Amino acid sequence: MILFVDSTVREDSRTRRLAERLVSRLADDEVRVLHLEDEHLRPFDARTLARRTQAIEAGRWDSPLLAKAAEFAAADQIVVAAPFWDLSFPALLKTYIEWISVIGVVFRYSDDGRPIGLCRARRLFYVSTSGGPAETDPFGFGYVEALAKSFWGIPQVRRIAATGLDIVGADVEAILRAAEAKIDKVRP
Repeated sequence: MILFVDSTVREDSRTRRLAERLVSRLADDEVRVLHLEDEHLRPFDARTLARRTQAIEAGRWDSPLLAKAAEFAAADQIVVAAPFWDLSFPALLKTYIEWISVIGVVFRYSDDGRPIGLCRARRLFYVSTSGGPAETDPFGFGYVEALAKSFWGIPQVRRIAATGLDIVGADVEAILRAAEAKIDKVRP
């Protein structure tokens, strides 16, 4: 199963355009599309966090508070659509990361305190666009890459990006087509 985590909100999102192309390239299996805007996930408050902790401690793995984590951990491949906003990614994605970061589902700790990833996925693609120059993205992609490799156990993490789209005089379609050409070379 391919899990497509879409944190875009604009109807004509350039990030979604690229991510959908990638998903269609990879899709020889079931695709689960998760439009984060439609999920209405809220950041954890003390009460919700306590309820989640109780579910984990009681081994109630079927709790709705753990469902997003279970879905994420079970995916064979993951595609994240995350536009570059304010030097990072949309808050919707950070909230989603809170919801999936469940000990015992997505990761566990070894006896010496090292995180051990429990995710099934071998690949995570991070698809992004930006209006300005964002050739490196340590606060968006870098954050997700570190979590994927260090906590989630996903060994292959790749960023596909189209940058500089809103710079005066930019050939937006040419930039997007160049990103699409990279996508077309991805092995399913």
